[in-house]
Amino acid sequence: MPPAVLSDQTFDDLLARVRTGAAERERRRELPAGLVRELAAAGFANAHVPRAAGGEGASLETLFDRLVRLARADANVAHVFRGHLAFVEKQYFEPDPAVRDRWWRRVLDGDLVGNAVSEASATSDLSTVLRESERGLRLDGRKFYTTGSIYADWIDTSAAFGDRSVQVFVPTRAPGVEVVDDWKGFGQRLTGSGTTTFTDVEVDPAHVRPIDPDDDAQTYLLGFFQNVLLAVVVGIGYAALDDTVEYVRGRRRIFGYAGEALPREHHLVQAEVGGLSSAASAARAVVLQAARTLDAALGSHLRGGDPEALAEAQLEVYRAQQVVLPLVVDATARLFEVGGASAVDVDLGLDRHWRNARTIATHNPAIHRRRAIGDFELNGTPTRRYLPAG
Repeated sequence: MPPAVLSDQTFDDLLARVRTGAAERERRRELPAGLVRELAAAGFANAHVPRAAGGEGASLETLFDRLVRLARADANVAHVFRGHLAFVEKQYFEPDPAVRDRWWRRVLDGDLVGNAVSEASATSDLSTVLRESERGLRLDGRKFYTTGSIYADWIDTSAAFGDRSVQVFVPTRAPGVEVVDDWKGFGQRLTGSGTTTFTDVEVDPAHVRPIDPDDDAQTYLLGFFQNVLLAVVVGIGYAALDDTVEYVRGRRRIFGYAGEALPREHHLVQAEVGGLSSAASAARAVVLQAARTLDAALGSHLRGGDPEALAEAQLEVYRAQQVVLPLVVDATARLFEVGGASAVDVDLGLDRHWRNARTIATHNPAIHRRRAIGDFELNGTPTRRYLPAG
């Protein structure tokens, strides 16, 4: 079977479809399930599956560049794939080749995987429990911020199993699984980041894997998860630029100027648009460099190289987080300087760019990562000790 390759033309056509009505979907809270499925069917979700396994074998730079472009069309749709893309990466660290290849085959066949790890708890102890019973393994618990699960075929979750923590894969439509779109955040409203409840759910023993928080996979995945978020933020920056340019070109008067005064010719408006363009471009460069670093570290690991390369790549992503988030969040707030009161018209939806960027920036707060970077520089403390990628 030839590798599943997402062609540029197919991707461009899909981006045009995703971009159409993005603001209106968010306003009406219409989940883009059909678009998510179209992207998965076209191969977007399995680009980093190796060619030897039947995938495209694209570089991480290519994957993250596509993610930026998708987020430029609709940040919600791009964010949906975060857990799935990370799940594909996990298989590179799966010690059993048969298990790894089986999951990659499912992904290539179009299956999507959602993420359900976070719990509303003041402790790190898992309240979600996997237990032995006369009827086999059963799963009970509740997860929050379960991004993408409402769109998915499988849910990748975590549970306590005796005195161990385990990773559990559950079919989304299995009896006892309930996924609810109850995300109440003011941004990223269509990511399906709601609540998932497991009630006496039957679990196949083959779908249970051990979790070691200190293994190489966790080190790598913490960086990968975060760089996905940063790529989505970069796409938001470009989307804000696109909408701002369209808004300014259609205006005929500047605030405080009577008559025919074209905003697109005013030096202050040009400066704001130039700043927004520069922020998006610079942020993209940082994210793609982080992607290249992750790719090189993964390649080194697969060749049996220095495991510290994975930790160094994670650190590089955390540094990128400190740069990308303030660049884009500030730029999406300043875009309102290009117009008067009309710029806040809800029909324009310009506010969604700041809301979406600000919402993503609250994930894994950058201030904690900044402290971790400083601790590393001063004391050599590994950054992988800080903050899961929830």
